[in-house]
Amino acid sequence: MLAIGKRAYARSRPYPQSKVRIVNEAVELLRKYPYVFLFDLHGLSSRVLNEYRYRLRPYGAVKVIKPTLFKIAFAKVFGGVPAEVAERVRGEVGFFFTEVNPAEVIKIVAENSVRRAAQPGDKAPFDIVVPAGPTNASPGPIISKFGKLKIPTRVQEGKIWIAKDTVVAKAGQEITPEMAEVLRVVGIEPIFEQLRLLGVIWRGQRYVDISELVIDVAKYRELFEAAATYARNLALNVVYPTREVLQVVLPAAHMRAVALAARLGVVTRETLPVLLSRAVAEANALAAAVAGRAPELGISVAAPQPAAQPQAAQQAEAPKEEAVEEKKEGPSEEEVAGSLASLF
Repeated sequence: MLAIGKRAYARSRPYPQSKVRIVNEAVELLRKYPYVFLFDLHGLSSRVLNEYRYRLRPYGAVKVIKPTLFKIAFAKVFGGVPAEVAERVRGEVGFFFTEVNPAEVIKIVAENSVRRAAQPGDKAPFDIVVPAGPTNASPGPIISKFGKLKIPTRVQEGKIWIAKDTVVAKAGQEITPEMAEVLRVVGIEPIFEQLRLLGVIWRGQRYVDISELVIDVAKYRELFEAAATYARNLALNVVYPTREVLQVVLPAAHMRAVALAARLGVVTRETLPVLLSRAVAEANALAAAVAGRAPELGISVAAPQPAAQPQAAQQAEAPKEEAVEEKKEGPSEEEVAGSLASLF
């Protein structure tokens, strides 16, 4: 019943069966699917809409329902229409009923873009190339438009032939009327159009804008990589026993144990080469010291061999530094570990 001034209006005639059928169908869809996407119908061609009806059929149902009828069905199912939903369901909008995760729906819609012919004002998504070869166009005024775009042509067998591959539009360039007509003549459809999703009605309770559902995959990848790096560093610091940590910790612990054994003089298979090398170095140093003070003993110490190559020089510098430190307090832990690592 509708009140107009002091009079009340009551509908006497029954509602049209077509509208009743649409409302009942919307009620069934609202009860079946938890998510209802809204998309913009303004400027959307019927070809693109029908393509999406077919491609999204495995994931739900694409419907075009008048906003008033949709609100009536919504109120029947959920007992009322929230203000934010009523505000969004207006104008030229379509509906996609689905039970697929909303974030996944955005990805599905993007992957099912529909290819169409270019129109004036569109932006070239990539460099558009007109390939060499015959066209179905007959000679006529269209040849002048090929000429404006600097596309070399010739007439052969009653048709226009393109002499060589030609770029008619760079990526991001606006399509002009001449470009659109030439691309239509040669049969190139460079534009990929998709549904312009506006938002989703979440289980009949609230409206979520589409900007809150778009996932930046590259950003999330960087965050996951950074988190993995921090977790690995923390696990190494606390020596948390996992396969990745043990692969690093166990060799380091083994090298420290060998270095400690070498410093304490414990003879093992791993420390024996280091102990022998240190003993030889100390014996040579002692012989050199005694040879100068007691020449009658006839002790001679072999002079170190000159370095023949740069690599040999680098190798010779390391023992020299070790010998200097051995005079003080013996080899350090890192040097022993490095020398052991070179042996293996």
